[in-house]
Amino acid sequence: MKPIKIFILVIILVAFSFKAAHKYYLSVTQVEYVEEKKSVQIISRIFMDDMENALKQNYDASLSLDTTNASVLDAYINKYITEKINIEINGEKTDFNFIGKETDLDIMKVYLEIENVENIRSFQITNKVLFELFETQQNMVKLKMNNLHKSYLLTRQKQRAVLNFD
Repeated sequence: MKPIKIFILVIILVAFSFKAAHKYYLSVTQVEYVEEKKSVQIISRIFMDDMENALKQNYDASLSLDTTNASVLDAYINKYITEKINIEINGEKTDFNFIGKETDLDIMKVYLEIENVENIRSFQITNKVLFELFETQQNMVKLKMNNLHKSYLLTRQKQRAVLNFD
């Protein structure tokens, strides 16, 4: 091929790739039961701009992940996550501790923990993170407990994942 034809082909491919690009709305929450520590450890990954928009819409329009005091921001993130993620272990609602957060490029990792969990016969998680913002939001939940690995894709229509070990 002549160099001009290759150049035109590259330009066309690049143009189509920009036109086809669109934002997707996905969070990923990993849940692992660490039997030795009697602890359920949770990491939720959420796009930072989406988290900021959720906090602004739900609590304070002036919030900014870049400029808001870290302890104030943590309190809002904890409140939001506590309102949007609900967990039941062995049929009983369970509270989790907000451990903290960190950022990695454009992703915010939120760390949570449930302590003093003796054994798990059933586990249920409801994850409504960002459903109030985006019609097409999906929340993937990856569970690792009792030697079982299971993944669920939650949507506005299906907000809950249930795992039974009986």
